[in-house]
Amino acid sequence: MDNMEQEPIEMLQPAMVEWRRYLHQHPELSYQERETSAFVAEKLESFGLEVRRSESGYGVIGILKGGQPGKTVVLRADMDALPIQDEKECDYASQKSGVMHACGHDGHTSILLAAASYYSSRRNELRGEVRFLFQPAEEVCPGGALGMIGEGVLQGADAVYGLHLWSTLPIGTVASAPGPLMASADEFFIDIIGKGGHAGMPHRTIDSIAAGAALVTQLHSIISRFVDPLQPAVLSVGTIQGGYAQNVVAERCRITGTVRAYDTETRELLKRRVEEMVASVPAAYGAESKLDYLMGYPPLVNDEGEAARFFREAPAALGSSVRVERIEKQMPAEDFAYYVKEIPGCFMFVGAGNPEKNAIYPHHHAKFDFDEEAMLHGLKLMIAMTDSCLNEAKAE
Repeated sequence: MDNMEQEPIEMLQPAMVEWRRYLHQHPELSYQERETSAFVAEKLESFGLEVRRSESGYGVIGILKGGQPGKTVVLRADMDALPIQDEKECDYASQKSGVMHACGHDGHTSILLAAASYYSSRRNELRGEVRFLFQPAEEVCPGGALGMIGEGVLQGADAVYGLHLWSTLPIGTVASAPGPLMASADEFFIDIIGKGGHAGMPHRTIDSIAAGAALVTQLHSIISRFVDPLQPAVLSVGTIQGGYAQNVVAERCRITGTVRAYDTETRELLKRRVEEMVASVPAAYGAESKLDYLMGYPPLVNDEGEAARFFREAPAALGSSVRVERIEKQMPAEDFAYYVKEIPGCFMFVGAGNPEKNAIYPHHHAKFDFDEEAMLHGLKLMIAMTDSCLNEAKAE
């Protein structure tokens, strides 16, 4: 497979399935992708690509310079897995206890390897340069994108493309949209410190749980009373923990949650309101409070022109059997957002759900799987976007 010349796109499907199943059996967590990156680097070298390893993690970049001058396109895949026990019953289930590819990153990596193989056999006719970017640590902030950008992976590039196999879209569907596509993802960690004591004498205590309960209610009012109702946003309290006995007033209470938005103004408003409420609500109960507010991935905003390219090129590349749709905004976050902040780009979704193959579970589920036929759709899409961009005249 690795040494085939001018292989048609469809002939790459068996290799993608083989690679994907190997990676699925051998998952690695964020910032620990040592063997995965070695596997990727070995494949890229076998295709005859120049291979560079990231200094900020386990990222790998394959560089292919064509025989003719032209533009530079960056294609990106993520490689990390999740701390989830694989509960699937199949021969390619994870062999590592408590770790699995529950989000499709094994498929993304395999698609990009196939794209590298495809273009390596067409090196002489290739116009410009393609950089195959295998990124570590998408699942955990601060993420792997910033480090690789800092090392210059986008320097001189004209466009960047990425995709996500999406189990909530049926097989035979691809989708994207111009402008804001995926939300920012920020997190808050709140500690409330009161004064513990006997639950039968609450007047001699400062009840951290009472203060925390009031704060939770007020935090949830931020979306309904301070955010423009035409601007999508989410604030969710995920945990509230305090106390250890039914007859003791808890001295400490801890609250954690997530905040999501699609524009900088709303994102900053949410942060400011959380800070104000954390400072004032517990104080009204006589309690102290501490806030750790972490700014995570920014909103992912597709370039208008590159999104138009998707809607122009996808139908011809995929044929009438695959539907090309405009997708609604998605509240999950992606650190691909950092790439499209730097240069024009497009992030795309490839439908991978199929009840006939038991690909019915959502991302991050212990039984997550996807229809592997979706990888061929993803490969065709990446090639179509790349060819379209490279075949345009480079602006002087």
